[in-house]
Amino acid sequence: MSDPSTASLVSTSRVERPSETETPDVGPPAGAQPQEKPRGLLGDAWHDLRRNPLFWISATLIVLFVVMAAFPSLFTSGDPVNGALSRSRVGPSAEGWFGYDLQGRDVYARTIYGARASIVVALLSTVGTLLFGGALGIITGYRGGWIDSLLSRIADVFFGLPFMLGALVILTTFNGADRDNSEFKIINMVIITLVVLSWPVVMRLMRSSVLATKETDYVLAARALGASTSRIILKHLLPNCLAPLLIYATIMVGSFIGAEATLSFLGIGLKQPVVSWGISISEGERYVRVSPHMVFFPCAFLITAVISFVMLGEAIREALDPKLR
Repeated sequence: MSDPSTASLVSTSRVERPSETETPDVGPPAGAQPQEKPRGLLGDAWHDLRRNPLFWISATLIVLFVVMAAFPSLFTSGDPVNGALSRSRVGPSAEGWFGYDLQGRDVYARTIYGARASIVVALLSTVGTLLFGGALGIITGYRGGWIDSLLSRIADVFFGLPFMLGALVILTTFNGADRDNSEFKIINMVIITLVVLSWPVVMRLMRSSVLATKETDYVLAARALGASTSRIILKHLLPNCLAPLLIYATIMVGSFIGAEATLSFLGIGLKQPVVSWGISISEGERYVRVSPHMVFFPCAFLITAVISFVMLGEAIREALDPKLR
């Protein structure tokens, strides 16, 4: 005879039961929001910037000025260079929204076209300062030793030189009233002057960031694994040291716009035939009491541009600095 218990095990199918350890696949509860992916430093900064009205106001004004500098003909069809003496110092009207200057030129057209020289000088000076000063800062911070000591002492010499005095000496020597330079040479000379007198600050910022970053674990691990110097600098140091420079660069553009206008106002910066806000202010300051429109409108555009870049720099600083969140 066969064992009934064995037969029952063979012939009877076993009922499947859910395992106690298995968890049924249940979706998220109704109304629950999916979890956001973790963001990096730039992601957090952009998330904070989008909620900052100061960022949107300054960014909108900066875009407007950049478009104005790139395509001035979209904003005016007037001639910024030639004028008629019959309209000399005529005030604002329907024909000339900002009035006319001493030589009968349209102040509105000169203000629009003046944005090009001012912004181009500021942007190129900022790029040149960041490249030159940032490169020296990486070298001094990463190498150290006698290279750091030598370059730091040279930077101290330039840092101790007053900005206006240094600009006066350089521009008077190479861009004086007795020199008939072209528009290209005049702009390049002003850019070189701003870069020469401003690079020590960028070098110090980059040097301090490199000194704080090169002793971190991931840099030490990369060095231990045999990574080359160029790879360590480009892949590890540079991306983690750009935040302070990005903040300073935005503010520096506004500072350079004001510096260019100051130098042009003093007669040692941009000169004719260049059209800039500083030149317009310099030409109209003698008649500010009888014809204030010659100075008011270029000053208004100049102040707005400087404040826009400074506000953008403050907004970026608040977004990138964890202590201010």
